[in-house]
Amino acid sequence: MTSRERWLAVLERRTPDRVPMDYWGTTEATQKVMQYLGVATVEEMEIRLHIDRPLLLQPAYTGPALPSERDIYGVEYRRIAHEGGVYREITRNPLAQFDSVEAIEANYVWPSADWYDYSVLPRQLSGQEHRPIRGGGCELFMVYKALRGEERACMDLLLNPEIVHYCMNSLLEFHLEFTQRIYETVPGKVMITYVAEDLGSQEGLMYSAAHIREFVLPYMKRMMNLAHEAGAFVFHHDDGNCRPILPDMIESGIDVLNPVQWRCKGMERGGLKRDFGDRVVFHGGVDNQYTLPFGTAEEVRQEVIDNLRILGTGGGYILAPCHNIQVIGPAENVATLYETGYECGWTGER
Repeated sequence: MTSRERWLAVLERRTPDRVPMDYWGTTEATQKVMQYLGVATVEEMEIRLHIDRPLLLQPAYTGPALPSERDIYGVEYRRIAHEGGVYREITRNPLAQFDSVEAIEANYVWPSADWYDYSVLPRQLSGQEHRPIRGGGCELFMVYKALRGEERACMDLLLNPEIVHYCMNSLLEFHLEFTQRIYETVPGKVMITYVAEDLGSQEGLMYSAAHIREFVLPYMKRMMNLAHEAGAFVFHHDDGNCRPILPDMIESGIDVLNPVQWRCKGMERGGLKRDFGDRVVFHGGVDNQYTLPFGTAEEVRQEVIDNLRILGTGGGYILAPCHNIQVIGPAENVATLYETGYECGWTGER
């Protein structure tokens, strides 16, 4: 099977030739793996490790000029060096100073879908038809927190609900139009639409279930409905222990749950598979809190085998790391992840 056929079989609850394998990693970690394998390009790395990574369609930005460390929302960043690489950290939240919807309306310009050129998408697809295609989607409350600041955004749920709803709706309208134009430009080509929120911590939900149901799920559901209407599957990224709200998210329309951080309280693999495996596809599951960065190659191998057995039994599993592989871990562990998946993940004839 091609990577696209392999993903589609899993998403449609059919049996693929083998379990698909996806890759998430920082730039520095990817370069480290490439050096370990002795390859010159990411494409060569993916071929060597039999990775089935989706292609992300990205319209070209043509809107107002942006400083190098400012995004389309006006959020500003500074690059912070760490051992082996660099992360961007927020330094300015553009809506932090406003205390009313009226003040935001008078002083802030929301991004527009008109700021993008969608005509580049067919060229991006050319020669990549064998890959699963990802396009559109949103991560609205994450953006809201960047606009308002983490602490203020959480306080808004209690103190300024009208600001939360106004901003969430404004963000959603932009992303709905942006996503719709992608679908219209390459009709029938998008397989996966990313609809994410980080709702879980290491121990439990970061916000009450009641607040999630009021301020997050209704907006996510509108994007999910658009994706399903276009024939795309909803890929939902949610770190940490999101299990208490998982039934609501499945009812709202998620098709894939990522990253399955099974070391978090409540996210035990067997229980997730037992309770939700008939309704959602699991993506991820290879731990990057201990196993990939600090474990041995044999521990990685055993975890992959365990995931194939626990999460992959009866189908409905895409093998991948739990979020981005970090540069701190040995490249041998990354190679072992995919070599084991390729060796042990076959479900049909080779």
